[in-house]
Amino acid sequence: MLVFPNAKINLGLNVTEKRTDGFHNIETVFYPVGWSDCLEVLSSEFSVQSSQFLVQGDKVSKAEPILTSSGLHIGGELVDNLLYKAWQLISEKYKLPPVKIHLHKVIPMGAGLGGGSSDAAFFINLMNEKFSLNMPLEERLSIAGKLGSDCAFFIENKAVYAKGKGDEFEPLAIDLNRYKILIVYPGTHS
Repeated sequence: MLVFPNAKINLGLNVTEKRTDGFHNIETVFYPVGWSDCLEVLSSEFSVQSSQFLVQGDKVSKAEPILTSSGLHIGGELVDNLLYKAWQLISEKYKLPPVKIHLHKVIPMGAGLGGGSSDAAFFINLMNEKFSLNMPLEERLSIAGKLGSDCAFFIENKAVYAKGKGDEFEPLAIDLNRYKILIVYPGTHS
């Protein structure tokens, strides 16, 4: 199954205060834009049956996902990747078959466009649909909220007024489809 996790922009960003947890409280409008990564999830070939565990000799171990990427380089360890973390959170409650995840990364990292958060949220929705997990919206929002401040925004992927750490949302009726949006990325990582 293939999905295209999109970026978001902030329409106005007001940093209201620094929090004791190191984050900042903000007020902004998150708006989805069409700049997208490409994310594919397949049932992994190494699984004969859809089971959550692999038998290797006389040992039984939890089947870890296989994660590959192309496009922009994604650094770091697998356990730090938001896709892996999302898989872990989902697998705590649901029996998942072994999966192969491939991410073609196009959205620059650290640019404030929410690329990693979008990838994780789209992954949550994709796993829910592909494996008929029947997770209600509130559960998907909760899982995404554990991954990052703006991650839950991408579960519904609609314009919202965001406040707090960027994790408190109010619906907003705004449509910019008649306009062209130019995003300039200077190549710096924040």
